[in-house]
Amino acid sequence: MDVYKRPYDPKRPNVCLDETSKQLIGETRIPVPACPGQPARYDYEYKRNGVANMFMIFEPLIGKRHVKVTQRRTKIDWAYCVREMVDQIYPDAEQIVLVMDNLNTHNKSSLYEAFEPAEAKRIADKLEIHYTPKHGSWLDMAEIELGILARQCLSRRIDNMEQLKDEVAAWQVIRNTAEAKVNWRFTTKNARIKLKKLYPSIEV
Repeated sequence: MDVYKRPYDPKRPNVCLDETSKQLIGETRIPVPACPGQPARYDYEYKRNGVANMFMIFEPLIGKRHVKVTQRRTKIDWAYCVREMVDQIYPDAEQIVLVMDNLNTHNKSSLYEAFEPAEAKRIADKLEIHYTPKHGSWLDMAEIELGILARQCLSRRIDNMEQLKDEVAAWQVIRNTAEAKVNWRFTTKNARIKLKKLYPSIEV
């Protein structure tokens, strides 16, 4: 994705957006904490407390991310997430270069379902959207960040939304303070080889 190679411009930030779900799991018995010579122990039984959604907004050039935890991942949820990105995270940006996959909710039409036409157009006009190829969602760096979030923070039982928000917020602070970035080496030349079947062919 050539957008990842553009120079950093705060008036026109390059931003990736993706989302994932997390099942909220509660304990049915009190876990036994770790002690010398004995690892922590958990009962195999658990209680399902529903599923939460997390939107990942990631700016790869400066190593900045914002995670929004929601109860669902509908078009309306996406629209409110994008409005927050435009108005609160990047209020001074003239335009946001936004990379996303082709999920059906990732469309400017979702803004018109959530807001009045004038408000939807105001938000839409701030976006320059670039979609990853079909079956190529891994080209969205936000997906990479979600994988890191899952490994570093979510690979255990979390039983409620408030705890999930607190844990994710703490992880976000650590990653942002470190300005953790992705070393992106995938070029357009690589894409034309690896993703050859996704490019149109012209027969003469």
